Amino acid sequence: MNRSNIWIHIGLAVVLISFAAVLGRIDRMATSLKVERQQDVERVRQTNVVNQPRVDAAPPEVLVRFKQGTTLDRIREIAFANNDRVDDEIEAVNGLVVIDDLDDADAETVAKQYSSLPNVEYAEANITIKLDDPIQKDALRDLLYRENQPNLPNDPNFAEQWALNNLGQNGGTKRADIDALKAWQVSKGSAEVVVAVLDSGVDYNHSDLADNIWTRPDNVARYYDDELGSIDDVNGYDATLIDGRPALEAKMGTLISDPMDDNGHGTHCAGIIGAVGNNGIGIAGVNWNVKIMPLKFLGRGGTGSTEKAIEAINYAIDRKRAGVNIRVISASWGSTTNSRALKDTIKAAGDAGILFVAAAGNDGSNTDSWPHYPSSYKLPNLISVAAVDRNDGLTSFSNFGVKTVDLAAPGKDILSTWLGNEYREVSGTSMATPFVSGVAALISAHSPNITVRELRKKLLDSVDKRDDLKGKVATGGTLCAANALGVED
Repeated sequence: MNRSNIWIHIGLAVVLISFAAVLGRIDRMATSLKVERQQDVERVRQTNVVNQPRVDAAPPEVLVRFKQGTTLDRIREIAFANNDRVDDEIEAVNGLVVIDDLDDADAETVAKQYSSLPNVEYAEANITIKLDDPIQKDALRDLLYRENQPNLPNDPNFAEQWALNNLGQNGGTKRADIDALKAWQVSKGSAEVVVAVLDSGVDYNHSDLADNIWTRPDNVARYYDDELGSIDDVNGYDATLIDGRPALEAKMGTLISDPMDDNGHGTHCAGIIGAVGNNGIGIAGVNWNVKIMPLKFLGRGGTGSTEKAIEAINYAIDRKRAGVNIRVISASWGSTTNSRALKDTIKAAGDAGILFVAAAGNDGSNTDSWPHYPSSYKLPNLISVAAVDRNDGLTSFSNFGVKTVDLAAPGKDILSTWLGNEYREVSGTSMATPFVSGVAALISAHSPNITVRELRKKLLDSVDKRDDLKGKVATGGTLCAANALGVED
């Protein structure tokens, strides 16, 4: 090799070595920045960071509650530093926000990251909630004539509503019901009382429900959400509203909140609470007169999420503060995952004067040992409901627990409204729950100034005691509307 070629090769080597050194330094700097971000996500630029608009349809991943004193701007800064976004603020619970991770990282990992921050109280993954009611099998029906009685509604299918008036039909036990006829001597409900059905929505066009569906009064402003903008909540709230739709697009105009049921479950629960009574159509609800507010968070397949349930409850609390007389939220669903964010939001509903009635679940399990949420939360505004059959026996599918379930109510072979002006018999603690919600509404109509604690106490203190329920539910009894309204037997 000649001398000139040697110097050329040496020169090239020097250039390559220098280039490699520069690349290595850049890589080390990037690694250092990544480690620094992981170790201290709060060291961010002190700039005026605003919440980024939603530009995709990915669902929020974690629920994070920051400690008192942490401002929303600071929360947004922290989210921005982690390439995350504040998807929604739950105004009813101070410091609670929904975080969407733009890197699509594992939700549990993101939750752990936020949990490690000194100014975070807790963080948890957004979990899936799915309806779990047992499949209803066709049952034989007798065709015996039943003599009309005073105070009976003229609804043609009332004779099949054993839970309201059990005459022993279809193998049942006479008077194994909620004693509705006597309760109706005192109250048939009131259009001034609002019951929110937190479920799959409600078929508000159903002929047996339409007159009892809540409509936002003219003196109550449209619902406004900082992240979503103005929402025209004519008949309630649809938490699935923006699924698959960018919030940036939503902010271009007022969203129309349409909580129409496309599953059937919510419509069935609504009919138990408040199908219009004595209108010559179908069935009668526990309340002949009431206002049903649909809160939709479950989709067509009966699936939703903790975040969507929280969002809907947050809406109800806002409407309550705006002057809507919401006395009860009826929740016929649940899961085995404990959510502190859901518990905090239900507690906030209680602070706002709203009773929360929850289904105990359909696993046939003792929830003292295997909790079911939200029914197992220990809250002063929550009632957990098991299911009994037409003989006042605890159903085989119903969960129970002397420490975690409060009372039982009819929940097997329950006839109620369904989609498309239809009616269907369904079983589950989902059906037992709206009976309790309905009686709570009757009491509220009769005693408008009753507090949440007093309302809960009255429902639990007025049960009909059953030997078979001792050691199964806290009260050892079944729901009794007549007792709750002070009607003597």
